[in-house]
Amino acid sequence: MTQVLYPRRATRAVRVGSVTIGGGHPIVVQSMITEETRNVEAAVEQIIAMHRAGSEIVRVTTPNMAEAQCLAEINARLRARYQEVPLVADVHHQGSEIAVEVTKYVHKVRINPGLFVFRKRVAREVEYSQSEIDEELEAIEEALLPVIRACKERGVAMRIGVNHGSLAERLTVMYGDTPEGMVESAMEYLRICERHGFRDIVISLKASRVPVMLAANRLMVQRMEAEGMDYPLHLGVTEAGDGPYARVKSTAGIATLLAEGIGDTIRVSLSEDPVNELPVCYDILQALGLR
Repeated sequence: MTQVLYPRRATRAVRVGSVTIGGGHPIVVQSMITEETRNVEAAVEQIIAMHRAGSEIVRVTTPNMAEAQCLAEINARLRARYQEVPLVADVHHQGSEIAVEVTKYVHKVRINPGLFVFRKRVAREVEYSQSEIDEELEAIEEALLPVIRACKERGVAMRIGVNHGSLAERLTVMYGDTPEGMVESAMEYLRICERHGFRDIVISLKASRVPVMLAANRLMVQRMEAEGMDYPLHLGVTEAGDGPYARVKSTAGIATLLAEGIGDTIRVSLSEDPVNELPVCYDILQALGLR
């Protein structure tokens, strides 16, 4: 195995089913199904295909309660026909109740801070007052607390997944369209989780522009170190597209950070069959001597 230039950043271990992210464990490869969760049989088939192809964790989308409840049958069929697969449920707008529901069936729940307590964007240039900021933070804590309790009770991890393209309006006004806004979005949720004693958390800060993704993750590491946090990072570039360029774009972001010792799990996002994402992930890790 080749010697990496930088030692890996020390992070806490976060268990996701049979897989561990961080804590010095090998970089975990994951992907996401394209089938709708409500199409149970098709979802099961795709999960199996992806797991066999090397997706150690598989993410599914749960935009509503009906699809969240389909996870019970998906899990039952996976166990009967194949084996238990570490699953992550992606929760969308106003997702508190859905997030609590999916903790019954999956090993990790992913929430997007920009959508979790969604407020319709109203263009404004006036700075938010402290009372407005406090009001929003209280609303976030109120919505997040039931999810924290459910995760703690059921041994489920959480990914706080920030997307550059869906930052809350308040943060855009306060920080502009910047990596700083992305980092503060994640930190707000982390502080709430820590206040309530929940630390089984993975962080992601994704953007479609590689320089933004790089800057956000580097700044996140600095900010966590300043506040005594050691959460593992999930790396990825959003909206990479398809074909050779998409692979180069994803590699430019993911491999750069991994070579600096940053990152504990990765996903290459392609607008293709998700199975095609997996060889790219393993090629990146092999090139860096990480798998």
